[in-house]
Amino acid sequence: MIRNYFIAACRNFWRNKTFSTINVLGLSIGIGASLVIFLIIHHEFSYDNFQKDKDRIFRVVLDAKFNGTEGHSSAVPAPLSGAIQNEVTGVDQTVPVMQFQGDGTAKVIVLRENSKEVIFKKQPEIVFTNNEYFQLTPHQWLAGSAANSLKEPFSVVLSESRAQQYFPDTEPADIIGKQIRYNDEMLTTTVTGIIKDLNQQTIFTAVEFISFTTIAKTRLQQQFMMEVWNDWMAYSHVFVKISKGSTAERIEAQLQDVVKKYNKDANKDANNTFGFHLQPLGDIHFNNLYTGFGQRLAHMPTLYGLLAVAIFLLLLGCINFINLTTANAAQRAKEIGVRKTIGGSRKQLIFQFLGETLLLTIIATLLSVALTPILLKMFESFIPPGLKLNLIQQPVLILFLFLITVLVSFLAGVYPALILSKYKPVQVLKNQAYIGSSQTRRLWIRKTLTISQFVIAQFFIIATVGVSKQISYSLRKDMGFKSEAVLTFYQPRDSVKTHGVQLLNAIKNIPGVSIASRGFFSPADEGVAFGNLEFLDGEKMVKPDKNIQVRWGDEDYIKLYQIQLVAGRNIMPSDTLKEFLVNESFARAMGFKNPGDIVNKSVKWNSKIRPVVGVMKDFHDQSMRAEISPIVFGGQNGMIFHVKLGPNNADGSLWRNAIAQMQSLFKGLYPEEDFNYKFLDDTIASFYTNEQNTASLLKWATGLTILISCLGLLGLVIYTTNTRTKEIGVRKILGASVMNIVKILSKDFVMLVLLSFLIACPLAWWAINNWLQDFSFRFNMSVWMFVWCGLAMLAVAIITLSVQVLRAAISNPEKSLRSE
Repeated sequence: MIRNYFIAACRNFWRNKTFSTINVLGLSIGIGASLVIFLIIHHEFSYDNFQKDKDRIFRVVLDAKFNGTEGHSSAVPAPLSGAIQNEVTGVDQTVPVMQFQGDGTAKVIVLRENSKEVIFKKQPEIVFTNNEYFQLTPHQWLAGSAANSLKEPFSVVLSESRAQQYFPDTEPADIIGKQIRYNDEMLTTTVTGIIKDLNQQTIFTAVEFISFTTIAKTRLQQQFMMEVWNDWMAYSHVFVKISKGSTAERIEAQLQDVVKKYNKDANKDANNTFGFHLQPLGDIHFNNLYTGFGQRLAHMPTLYGLLAVAIFLLLLGCINFINLTTANAAQRAKEIGVRKTIGGSRKQLIFQFLGETLLLTIIATLLSVALTPILLKMFESFIPPGLKLNLIQQPVLILFLFLITVLVSFLAGVYPALILSKYKPVQVLKNQAYIGSSQTRRLWIRKTLTISQFVIAQFFIIATVGVSKQISYSLRKDMGFKSEAVLTFYQPRDSVKTHGVQLLNAIKNIPGVSIASRGFFSPADEGVAFGNLEFLDGEKMVKPDKNIQVRWGDEDYIKLYQIQLVAGRNIMPSDTLKEFLVNESFARAMGFKNPGDIVNKSVKWNSKIRPVVGVMKDFHDQSMRAEISPIVFGGQNGMIFHVKLGPNNADGSLWRNAIAQMQSLFKGLYPEEDFNYKFLDDTIASFYTNEQNTASLLKWATGLTILISCLGLLGLVIYTTNTRTKEIGVRKILGASVMNIVKILSKDFVMLVLLSFLIACPLAWWAINNWLQDFSFRFNMSVWMFVWCGLAMLAVAIITLSVQVLRAAISNPEKSLRSE
């Protein structure tokens, strides 16, 4: 019997090649997109699932308020790990993880045979930690032991990959005892252990481990602020594994006692608070509130968005299948009548139709696997590093494809199977299969399904336009300074005072350079810098009740960025900090209705009183999500070079040559350093990376939903023209023109699209409006945005249905009436 079902299904597919192709295409798009999205979501949620007792592992994080402004940090004061080990109960392991200052990399000098030195300039993923690190994470040891390898100062453990990089073609046991030096300092370590690479998705990405006790024996003790409780570095982290039976709340209460003991001024009032909390291991990869240095985070809203897209595309594929199958029901009515007449039961017919759906879905699934590389390219913005499709090495994907095939087969096939198997043989053999009110009800079901498809498509279109308009608004809005053709780069930290003036003057003389300056962050930058200052109001010192953003630079900084002064003057040339500019928001925060009145007043900075000589017009120091901050600008050189390029020539060679000359000058002074520059426009665009990813997701989702929706509309058009063939023939014989027939047949479909537009508009407005609440500065939604989106969808729908409608309208009426 199964063989007969299979043969009948193949014959039906062949007779209805158009319907079968459309069905397979619609389902394969939905299943393929779902497979890609499952790959992404499974990858992101697999982080640290391999960890033993992962529910007992936490990262200690910091939550604080400064002048009423909340702050959150994954970094903590350096001495905290020692205090936890000595003073906190209920903790099995305390693991400090600290990186080198700067960009977290280090210059590594490896001492090989015959005292030969091999230099690795910028090695990442090097941490200072203790033996308990290897009790927290399951590493396999190739040489050395977890108990003793990091016990003594000046010890280092290497991962297998890092060991092979430093000592190629050397057995792990033979690497033990080798020496490695860091950053040209008197920090020479001895290799005491080799471990296998984890090769798992994890936040513990370090591959080179220096004993934590080394810090106390070197000048790193001061650099890492090992005795400072009221400040911390971004490179200082602490992980703990709590004891069985203990709770995070109990540990946090003890940590609060530690704060009271070592930082007595930390919680002086409600606007200035300081406390430690335990962040679960499973939350670290997803929570952007506590961003670790160099840590890649998954964006949970994007994952939810991807999941919604997968559900919508599968749903649309199933709706499309139902519409097309029921639209083609008339072609199979006589087959069903004959089968029932010769003894076929309804149960057998249901199994046959479900089997046909399963076969089509299997074909669609196989096609979707072939389409996956293309879809991976489409979703490139969301693909995590290292994600690949490999069915042999990822058996969970085979299970997913099996389950999705069964689910889609049932959802798409059960309704058509029930409807087709319900036909009465007497009626279908008399060409009366559509007599009765049930047909009208089924027509409304198909119309409802089609409306649902277009509601989803309209929603995605409007949402895509709304997100794109906000991104465009954010990037094009006047930020209060000029960012075009401005690039920045860092001068090595230890040489700011020695080569800064020399390098700056040389850059100013490069053809193609308009103006150059030395300072700190750009007016709007990825980082934030808050200053602790007071305003001198007569004889009284006033501490601002808001956090104050700090910028500084030389006298050309204001000119380079064309920041307008609304009062006073620019700073004068000086090697030291002698005077300040403030912005309008700072002046208003200090109580001045007229910002210019603050000129010639003073501020206290680092115990020194300095005059305010000018007021800058407000400019955006962060993205459009944030309000403009109160800002002070100090006249002082810094380690960041700001270079504005002049107009480029047609082939772009002027800028290329200017940048190449800058690099040559930089390398001439710092031959071992890399010349890394970036354009400010790119930095500003990076503020909106998540929004751009959202826009990209919406664009692909919109394209796919429109495609599947139009296939569903095509199915309804085919159904309608098939059932109204004789009516069309009669109308043509009675004198109806082609345009009249097209109008009659198209009117219902246009009404469906318009109805879907009316339903989608309030839903899209609500969603966009909620999304825009994250932005302090946002575009104004207009009615015309919705109107144009509706017209675009209507145009696509008309193009889709016009092919079949025109074909039916110009057909020969003699053929349609001959069978009567």
